[in-house]
Amino acid sequence: MSPLPATIPALVRTRVRAAVRRPARLTPEETAGRALALRLVSLLLQYPDSELTSARAELTTVVEALPAMPAAEHLARFTDWFAGQDTEALERHYVEMFDLRRKSSLYLTYYLHGDTRRRGMALLTLNQRYRAAGWDTDGGELPDHLPVVLEFAALAGPGSGEAPLRQHRRGLELIHRALTDSDSPYRHVLAALLTLLPPPTDADRAAVDQLVAEGPPNEEVGLDPYGDGEFAPPGTFVPPMQAPPTHVPLAPTSSTEGPR
Repeated sequence: MSPLPATIPALVRTRVRAAVRRPARLTPEETAGRALALRLVSLLLQYPDSELTSARAELTTVVEALPAMPAAEHLARFTDWFAGQDTEALERHYVEMFDLRRKSSLYLTYYLHGDTRRRGMALLTLNQRYRAAGWDTDGGELPDHLPVVLEFAALAGPGSGEAPLRQHRRGLELIHRALTDSDSPYRHVLAALLTLLPPPTDADRAAVDQLVAEGPPNEEVGLDPYGDGEFAPPGTFVPPMQAPPTHVPLAPTSSTEGPR
């Protein structure tokens, strides 16, 4: 998008930019298909415990029934791999990708705010957004955990529901890049999600490159060192303690069905 003339009032420029980045008006069928895709991404990014792995055949069937869209193609590639893996191997791979690597952590506010006090405010803002929409996460996970953010997006719809995903697009790009570099099949799940968001801008790409090179903002807040410095200097980040997996329905049927 080319720069808007400086003569246009700032408020108008802001609204025009928001309209450009907002998803196009969708039919009810398209909205339902989009919500189902988001729910599937949420499910597939959860820890592969016995409940999730026992539903692999059902998940594959639901993915195959998705409307024709790029996201469906990426999800099919993932479920093909997911269905054929040993349960213990799936668990080990998930922990390695999402719990032990900071570049592919699923806690989105880390990429935007790093280990700073602003991150706490961002978490509070997310919780307030959920409550304003009448949704209670039950406190099973932090509000910025990607499966939680995805479930809210599926429930609340393409406008305000998907706003947190758009806000954290650069973090999502970084996770996808890290999973691709590791040749993890989970890259297909992130790729499916990215197809549902507005295309990255040049500024987005530059910011992701900077994140890769420098890591997120850092502010010492008394946390112990974590990891071997793969992403940023030791002491930069301690991932939150793993909470019990956040479960959503295994076979979502409509965009109006809320979390149980």
